[in-house]
Amino acid sequence: MSDNIFFQVEMVDSALELLLENLSHLRQYNASLIVEVKDQVESLYKNLCLFKAFFKDSRKRRSKNEVLKVVTRQIRDVVYETEDIVDMLVSEAAVQKSRGFIGKVSKILDYSVKKRSLKSINEKLKNIYEDTKEFGFDALLDLDEKESVKITKVRKAPIVEEEYVVGFEDEAEKLIILLTGGSDELEVISIVGMPGLGKTTLAKLIYRHPAIEYEFYNRAWVYVSQEYSRKEVFLNIWRQFAMPSDEMYKMTDENIAKELRAFLEKGKYLIVVDNVWTEEAWNDLKIAFPKNKKRSRILLTSRNKKVSKHANPNAGPHNLRFLTPDESWTLLQRKAFGTEECPRDLLSHGRRIAYECHGLPFALVMIGGILREKGTKSYWWEKVAESVSAYISMDQEKHMDNIIELSFNHMPYHLKACFLYFGVFPEEFLVPAWKLICLWIAEGFIQQKEKEGMSLEDIAEKYLEDLIDRNLVMVEERGLNGKVKRCSIHSMVYAFCKNQAAHENFFQEIKPFDQVSYSSSSKSALEIYRRICIHSGISNYISSKPHGPNVRSFLCFSSEEIILQPENISSILGAFRLLRVLEAKPIYYPRFPTDLAQLVHLRYLVLSSNIKILPAAISSLWNMQTFIVETSSRTLEIKGDIWKMIQLRHLKTNASTSLPGSLAKSRKNEDDSLINANLRTVSTISPESCTDVFARAPYLNKLGIRGRLAQLLDTKGASSLFDSLGKFDYLKNLKLLNYVFPLPPSEGKLTGLPQSYKFPPNLNKLTLAGTLLDWVHMSTLGLLPKLEILKLKDNAFKGDLWEAEDGGFCALKVLHIVKTDLVHWVASAHHFPRLECLYLKHCSNLQAVPLGLADVPSLQIIDLYCTTKSAAASARKLLQHKQQMQEADQQTTQGSGFKVSIYPPDQEDQ
Repeated sequence: MSDNIFFQVEMVDSALELLLENLSHLRQYNASLIVEVKDQVESLYKNLCLFKAFFKDSRKRRSKNEVLKVVTRQIRDVVYETEDIVDMLVSEAAVQKSRGFIGKVSKILDYSVKKRSLKSINEKLKNIYEDTKEFGFDALLDLDEKESVKITKVRKAPIVEEEYVVGFEDEAEKLIILLTGGSDELEVISIVGMPGLGKTTLAKLIYRHPAIEYEFYNRAWVYVSQEYSRKEVFLNIWRQFAMPSDEMYKMTDENIAKELRAFLEKGKYLIVVDNVWTEEAWNDLKIAFPKNKKRSRILLTSRNKKVSKHANPNAGPHNLRFLTPDESWTLLQRKAFGTEECPRDLLSHGRRIAYECHGLPFALVMIGGILREKGTKSYWWEKVAESVSAYISMDQEKHMDNIIELSFNHMPYHLKACFLYFGVFPEEFLVPAWKLICLWIAEGFIQQKEKEGMSLEDIAEKYLEDLIDRNLVMVEERGLNGKVKRCSIHSMVYAFCKNQAAHENFFQEIKPFDQVSYSSSSKSALEIYRRICIHSGISNYISSKPHGPNVRSFLCFSSEEIILQPENISSILGAFRLLRVLEAKPIYYPRFPTDLAQLVHLRYLVLSSNIKILPAAISSLWNMQTFIVETSSRTLEIKGDIWKMIQLRHLKTNASTSLPGSLAKSRKNEDDSLINANLRTVSTISPESCTDVFARAPYLNKLGIRGRLAQLLDTKGASSLFDSLGKFDYLKNLKLLNYVFPLPPSEGKLTGLPQSYKFPPNLNKLTLAGTLLDWVHMSTLGLLPKLEILKLKDNAFKGDLWEAEDGGFCALKVLHIVKTDLVHWVASAHHFPRLECLYLKHCSNLQAVPLGLADVPSLQIIDLYCTTKSAAASARKLLQHKQQMQEADQQTTQGSGFKVSIYPPDQEDQ
């Protein structure tokens, strides 16, 4: 792995920016914590600002990279040392303040030591500044690359055909025939090939094929890494059929396998077992797959032919071939240009690049991503061709690693940390995009300030799309609004991220066999790490009482829930006092951890517990940006003043959450504390708490309300509380979940909806649940001018008949109806002129899908789940009508990908 000095420079720059931001907030909002060292902190802030300006703008002279390496290392060390001293000072002061010793802080803390430390830091900064002035620091950077750091709103159109794989169509057809034909016995069919040849890509293409979806109702996909956990593999399969019970998490892997066998025994199934490394691994896993003589199938992928022969001695594996030169060039063009033509002056360079990739799809995809970003300058294409040529003589494994490194080196610096961060997740983990973006922001990777109408989240979203455009990140799922919902990276890209991160000391994964050396020893290797992740052996690790004084991020994405023992509740919090990021949803706290409020540097927190109350001390977490609470309680009361969390951007809970109601009255004269301009997400709060939120969070983008919704609609005087929503210009996503437990749902029935002009003017997505409205009130929703996605869940509407009215739903693209007693639905094309997707689930009385919807030109998907046979038959009839219309009008291209899915297939389908 090469020493990427420019990446180190960018990381130091990010750390410096984050340090300045924290110091600024400290001076502005919590100056009382540093009153004894105020002069030193002020001097430090000024010196760092000066250093930052020099770091960015000095371009007068050039020097050798060796000088830059030394200087970068010096700056990194002093920035981290400064960060540690300031953070520890603030943390200790906050602890003493919480204990009521404010007047004795100066005596309890040895401020003379702190002052000397800060003075020493200031001297180091001045010395480094003087030493580096003569070299012209930023002059060493490639200015062409520097220009690409700027964020603009002008972007290339994305290549959206994620599943298009050149040369795999014939391969897929052969395997589909093998999977759907043959004997009634369970059969194992294997795809074998070297890394980068496309085994997983081909398996995904097959898994999502309509013929396979039609044939196998029970399907599951599981990835097997080199260091797999058999229990987690079985749980991952089970999750694709049903949510595991609490008891199942406590079972042994053998007992989970028995439960899985019993479930699969009942019907026909397909399991894709991806990336099996050894024969022993197959022996470990096959006990969960019953030979039920119902034409069930296992699709297995492996690099090792021996694994394939061992899994099925009676049938040879499907050996994946290399792409031909023409196929290679076609794939490269697709990834570099999308549907556009390659300019003539690039043809020779392009074909040379395609040839040098030797028919490996992965290499072609990676290089295509580089070319797409470089544009159509012949100079760049020639340069890339020469770079690819440099790796011809290396073995294939090394060749692929260098191809990824080539893409990494061509990446602008601001993307590199975001890219490597994918390595903190488990291999083949489906990464939620929303979570990833919040983590990037909390880590300080999104340095550009909010401007030009772009929030930090908007900027981070563009970074993610950039990585997707470069073919380094794969989109696994897009939301109904077209935005990335879940993403992942290829196993070889994952290995590169892990290796590069270790080389740069970017993060460290704690593995079970390493944990002995990361215990409570005061001089352990753990002390040098600033980010750690752990995905297995978590209980043993916590019990070992780890100690990481400099750790800022602790991330755990295990699929197994870990319930902390009482003696270990404070282990993580005590071990990592300077945490900024605590993403550990699998770690379950049986009670609220009292030490949590002392982690004043936290910017991102996921707390899993059964708590009903968050104490007042929680408001001391003034740096918090993303706060997620997962509780088994139906309700949650926050005693703390969340408006003291001035940096808070996202508050998410899964319970109906109430906030203190008296705060607004106590702060009538504190105008600056009434508004949180950062807050973007609040979900889900009780109707009683809406008054405060409506008054103090004018820039909300997403709002979820759960509880007795009638309180929102009750008119007091001439207006209701709901009327305030009409003033929220930035609110695009609204959830209204009617919840009246322990009363029966019928007690919460809404008699109507507010007039359409009282809804947020730019509302794009609306979810209703449990409202029990009459279908006549759908006309109100139809008048919302920008509504594109409408989700009606759990009897949002009740009644036998829905007659759609003219002139409504002019912008609606997605309609999602779940659990309703609707029997007759009357509608035609002009009622839903832009509808693209229709999802009907558990509509157990619906007699038919309106045939008139076949005339909607944009309609692409109808998905029926657990509906009546007559509704399924009407959907097939609608499909036939749509196909006939397309055949009659050969010029029509809209609707050409129309698809109807019916689950479970009825007897006619079989």
